[in-house]
Formats: sequence, C-alpha cells, structure tokens
Amino acid sequence: MSIETKNPGKNEILFVWLNRYAGITIKTTSKTLVIDPVDVKPRDFKNVDALLITHEHYDHLDQSLVSEIHKLTQCAVVTDNTSARRLQNAIPSEKLHVIQPNSEVKFGEVSIKAEKCNHPAATPVSFIITSEDGVKIFHTADSLPFPEMATIGEKEKLDVVFCTVGIAPGTSPETGVEIARLTKPKVAVPYHTGSTADFKKFAELLKAEMPNVTCLIPEVGKIYQVSKRT
Repeated sequence: MSIETKNPGKNEILFVWLNRYAGITIKTTSKTLVIDPVDVKPRDFKNVDALLITHEHYDHLDQSLVSEIHKLTQCAVVTDNTSARRLQNAIPSEKLHVIQPNSEVKFGEVSIKAEKCNHPAATPVSFIITSEDGVKIFHTADSLPFPEMATIGEKEKLDVVFCTVGIAPGTSPETGVEIARLTKPKVAVPYHTGSTADFKKFAELLKAEMPNVTCLIPEVGKIYQVSKRT
C-alpha cells in the first residue's frame, strides 16, 4: 500500500524508508516531505510538498531524480548550499530554498529546521521536522554524534530520531546508539545500512543502555506510524 493512500491521525506522522541510505518519506496531516531520494522512481511520487536534501553525496542527491520529481509534483526543494548550486539550473529559484544550520523554512504549519551534520561533505545539514501537531522528527543524515545533539534533544523533546549505523565514514551501531543516548527520543530508528547485523547490534545496545526508548528497525517500503510523546 502506498503512503499516499494513507493519512496519519491527530498527533501522528507516517514514514517510509525508501532505500538502504537516508531516503525517507514523511507524511503529516497536511504535508508530504521526501528526504534524500535516490534509487527510486520519480513516478512513485505523485503528491509531494517539499523535497529535502541533506548534502551532495551520490547516495543523497540525484540531481536528475530531484528535477523529475519537481516536474511531476511542482514541489519545493529545501537543500544545503552545495546541493543548491548543483540544482540551480534544474529547479526554479522561487522553489529552491537554501538552508543552513540554525535556519528554518515553513510549509503551512509544518516547520523544517536545519541543524549541524557531523559528516565529511561540503555543507551538510540534518533536519528537525515539526508537524502541525508538534510531532518532532530528527533526520540526522549521515551524521556521527556531536555534543550539541544533547542540547537538541533537551530542547526539542524528539519523538523520532533516525540514527545512522553504517556505510558513512566512521558510523556504526555504536555511534548510532550514541546519537540516541544524546537525543533521548521516544523512538530510535537505525538506518543507512543494508546489514541485518548492524540492525541487530543497534537494537541490542539500545535495549541495554536505554530500555525505555523504542527501537524501530525499518523495512524498505513499509509504512510506519509514530505518535507524539505524552
């Protein structure tokens, strides 16, 4: 079943993991956001309000795919500086929103805030998305843990944190769990790996260190529902 045929309830969001990297579709009660789409078909996306790009690496930015999705949906594109330069000839300027850490873009009542990303790319960002009902999602892109994550977690009271556990330089199940430890979410989602061993190790470490945090191991293409913490 496509996420486009389902709608979250009040104080809920839906999400789908798109690939083995950081590709995620998030659906709030009024908006559909797609983050870092690669290895997907543009015609799978019929109703998109905004595409969010974290950085320019091949497993996060596919310029032709972003262009095709934009042509099909007329969506906005929110991106870091480097990716914006690569997209400036493909996306109309009024639809291209350049975002830097500590800046924010709003689409209706949905907020997209950029944060630091500890990853060896040119100008990488991570994203905090806040839904109309205040459900908060932290998409960390390829980030390794960094000390400011503790402040982010304390301030935002995050419902979902996507934790990188593989592929990107230096990342592992251990660094993913450190992201969860710093941010203290309701639900921790390991991603950016094709390894079942990475998922298993993350789940084991998280249970041992943070038994009150729910571990949600995603399957590509499956729809998940997360509610706001009470």
